[in-house]
Amino acid sequence: MFRHALPLALLIAAAPLAAQAQAVNVEIDRSTRVQLGGAASSVIVGNPQIADVTVVDSNTLFITGKGYGVTEVVAVDAIGRTLFQREIVVTGGTTGSVRVWRGAQATEMACAASCAPSLRATPAPATP
Repeated sequence: MFRHALPLALLIAAAPLAAQAQAVNVEIDRSTRVQLGGAASSVIVGNPQIADVTVVDSNTLFITGKGYGVTEVVAVDAIGRTLFQREIVVTGGTTGSVRVWRGAQATEMACAASCAPSLRATPAPATP
């Protein structure tokens, strides 16, 4: 009987970790809502140049993609228990934008029926 109890206990204990392991994909300049299972006291963003978090209330976050890349967002309650910890993957949108390069200068364009320069500032690559 006890031989089967330990594997079952391990599966039950690992279930919340498996649910937390899935990455959150966000397109650049888009946001996604995250509903927490408790009241967050602190929210930490690994790299704020890649993603930003807006706290709507203690149980609701909006994660916004700011730059291409991967970062992590962690939300903890008042006594430090982790409520949310996920890898955030920010990718380019599927439609509606294009990057135009003129030498080392890039311009992000927002496109619908026609294209116009976006408000997004695209930094020039560093020169050696």
